[in-house]
Amino acid sequence: MSPFLLTRTLPEDATDAALRADVLHGLTHTPKTLPPKWFYDAHGSELFDQITELPEYYPTRAEREILIARAPEIAATTGARTLVELGSGSSEKTRHLLDALPGLHTYVPVDVSESALTQAGQALIAEHPGLGVHALIADFTGGLALPGTPGPRLVAFLGGTIGNLLPAERETFLASVRALLSPGDSLLLGTDLVKDESVLVAAYDDAAGVTAEFNKNVLHVVNRELGADFDPDAFAHVALWDDAHEWIEMRLRSLTDQTVKIPALDLAVEFADGEELRTEISAKFRENGVRGELATVGFELTHWWTDQEGRFALSLSTAGTSR
Repeated sequence: MSPFLLTRTLPEDATDAALRADVLHGLTHTPKTLPPKWFYDAHGSELFDQITELPEYYPTRAEREILIARAPEIAATTGARTLVELGSGSSEKTRHLLDALPGLHTYVPVDVSESALTQAGQALIAEHPGLGVHALIADFTGGLALPGTPGPRLVAFLGGTIGNLLPAERETFLASVRALLSPGDSLLLGTDLVKDESVLVAAYDDAAGVTAEFNKNVLHVVNRELGADFDPDAFAHVALWDDAHEWIEMRLRSLTDQTVKIPALDLAVEFADGEELRTEISAKFRENGVRGELATVGFELTHWWTDQEGRFALSLSTAGTSR
């Protein structure tokens, strides 16, 4: 059986330090914000898995449809010998690529969760004898160094997660990915597309209330990790479409005047009745915009595929010789 290697590039206490910094920064500014990465403790990850199966939530199904249809073309175009997946999680969708890449030498899943990396990596080695897996415990938004593996390399960033970054953050992130690659390496990027507002809002405010529970999970995380006394029932889930920026915002709206204490930060946070805490943006894209953002940092978009209903896109871009 091929080796499974696990490299930690995050200090053991990095998650706690990052949570403290994000909560202190986000809850002492106006408007108040918290980053969406803090949804995803074990319970939050279970809730998101439920969300992906909801009838209103189309992105996961649409992206899977494209991957199944286009994986052989992606493999033939890239000739990848190393596949790097950012935010790999369970690596479920990646299996469609792995099955289509007969010449693949190494799979490099990157995630902050050691347990997810270990479980997925060992399962993939069993399924793909001869495949090496070198997992990285890392925050891919904070700079990344890849192990020495053979090229060409294909970096996959799926799920539309790029939309959680603000435009300036996207440019910084895409530039950091470009810096990891050599000319001729490729980037496979998943982007959710602009569409009717009612379809978008429903995807983030489902009838069963699963997304509302998922949104409020960030409060449970802060309570557990920092000793805060948020009452999740004192906040309402809000999902709205910002037409000017072409993104969905998820917010938590305070249902009363209240004070939340966070002992670990020696912090008391005042919320006015009706005040909103932004927990996520999810930008939606158009082909020309994606092409332009990639070109800015030195990628050339060569392939653009959508699902049959035109809801979601996968794009394949090549790293150029210079920026």
